[in-house]
Amino acid sequence: MQTHRLLAHPKFGPFAIRGLTVRWSNLGDGRLMLHYKVEGCASLVLPRPASMERADELWRHTCFELFLYDGQGCYREFNFSPSGQWAAYGFTGYRSEMHPIDPVCPPEILPERGQDLFMLTVFLDPADLAGAKRASLTAVLEEPAKRLSYWALRHNGERPDFHDPACFQLALGSATAA
Repeated sequence: MQTHRLLAHPKFGPFAIRGLTVRWSNLGDGRLMLHYKVEGCASLVLPRPASMERADELWRHTCFELFLYDGQGCYREFNFSPSGQWAAYGFTGYRSEMHPIDPVCPPEILPERGQDLFMLTVFLDPADLAGAKRASLTAVLEEPAKRLSYWALRHNGERPDFHDPACFQLALGSATAA
């Protein structure tokens, strides 16, 4: 189990949100559990609950993400909305040839909101991580007036770009090669 603190992009930071961490856990049954925790969530705008199904453009509102780098420029992007909707895409290179991919099992997404904390727990089938060499954990958080802040392990430019290869900071072991 590892906990990672995400950083807000300095030019696109939050209004009142104080922090975001992600706990990465490989469970005994083989699934990956990602536990995103937003601190200072009173101003966090959440999408309305929806059917647990694929949807596009989830990143336009509060959305939590996982990027998996497969090597030689290829990578995958997973989007998890607090609404219960999700998306998954494959790329053959930096932002090129985007195509929907089907996870082995749709992600299980569980939102929880308290007074000062918002948590989103996501469960993924281990086969959905197959071949991944590095990962990136990211999020887009919406506050009132459609103010978006962009969170990542690392930002590498004047504008947020979660697809930037420099953002893939987490080295993954052989457990993802199955």
